[in-house]
Amino acid sequence: MEAQNLLSGFFPNYKIPLTRTSKKPFSSSLPSNPSFHSLLQSHNCVSFKTHYSPCFKGSLKKIFFCVNASENAVLEEKDYKRPQVVKRKKLAVFVSGGGSNFKSIHDACFEGLVHGDIVVLVTNKPDCGGAEYAKNKEIPVVLFPRTKDATDGLSPSDLVAALRSLEVDFILLAGYLKLIPAELIRAYPRSILNIHPSLLPAFGGKGYYGMKVHKAVIASGARYSGPTIHFVDEHYDTGRILAQRVVPVLANDTAEELAARVLHEEHQLYVEVTAALCEERLIWREDGVPLIQNRGNPNEYS
Repeated sequence: MEAQNLLSGFFPNYKIPLTRTSKKPFSSSLPSNPSFHSLLQSHNCVSFKTHYSPCFKGSLKKIFFCVNASENAVLEEKDYKRPQVVKRKKLAVFVSGGGSNFKSIHDACFEGLVHGDIVVLVTNKPDCGGAEYAKNKEIPVVLFPRTKDATDGLSPSDLVAALRSLEVDFILLAGYLKLIPAELIRAYPRSILNIHPSLLPAFGGKGYYGMKVHKAVIASGARYSGPTIHFVDEHYDTGRILAQRVVPVLANDTAEELAARVLHEEHQLYVEVTAALCEERLIWREDGVPLIQNRGNPNEYS
């Protein structure tokens, strides 16, 4: 079965969205040659400042045109390395519930904070809030996995084919409660992320999800909790940790209060990590630990 036919069966009016142009402006470098310099010396010149955009890798040229009171103009230009354009990434998001992290990432893509677009939503619950939101935003919804109660769901091989037909670059799990099959992990190595509502490796693994996590944290007497974003392997919550955010566990916290505090941080953290992912600012240490390169200072990592 062809992947495009699979997708059209779930979303018959779907067309792969056109790539959006980044809203952030940038300046092109101006020509540098003797005749151009002579022209500058005969005219008053204005000052230009290079704009930096997250869709470029490498440094951009800074050019300063200094005008003095006389007829002479001075041009100062620094050596530069031609920037490498980073293509806008295509994202698949997996959800099983309301999809609040999915909505945060979608909003960030639309606002230009993330250099990517969500091109498909995958769910095991076609009536969940995340699926309804996707349909309202004209994002195709795919059912996975296939079960005896969901015979129109995709098999692992069909899912891989569908994602490849959409040219998906990265997969983001946002409250998806099913174990990811090995076939999908092999097809997208180091390209699948998950967010978990505790500071892994504590309070993770099979059975630790949703409110169960926060109740276990409070019952343990832990003073801190928070979300963890990690790469996905063939087990629950055991992949390499990429990012964490810490929140306090207060003395009289209920599970609901702690969950709300953690969720607030989840929404911010997942957007930040997705932005770094789409800007190709992830590197892998020699020991296999993933790090995020600072956008402003490439020599700093988190």
